Amino acid sequence: MNPDLRYRKLWLSVGYMLILAIIFLSLASSPVDIDTSLPYEDKLFHFIAYFSVTMWFMQIYHIRHHVIRWALFFLCLGMLLEYLQGFDADRYSEMADMVANALGVMVGVGLSATPLRYTLVKLERYIS
Repeated sequence: MNPDLRYRKLWLSVGYMLILAIIFLSLASSPVDIDTSLPYEDKLFHFIAYFSVTMWFMQIYHIRHHVIRWALFFLCLGMLLEYLQGFDADRYSEMADMVANALGVMVGVGLSATPLRYTLVKLERYIS
């Protein structure tokens, strides 16, 4: 059963903004360059982005078919955006980025089977 969230519209709005941010950052001609000096940092950023957005929606949706639909959506989004980057002369498409995106989704879905999926519910209780 999906949780009865008091601020559901707010949480969904935040989630949709996260999706829009991922789309914008993936397709912008001038990619954001954050130098952390970590090896494979761009793969780490891909993982974090898709993990975060997946885990966010797993806070809102707990019904199995909703979880599956959102997971498939994020997997497809990651592949599509990476493919579309190949059409921009300033960007390039990388299979390793697709893998990092998919791993982020899978870890997010996996952790949604733990008590972490109730984080927003607990936050709302704390706020109230």
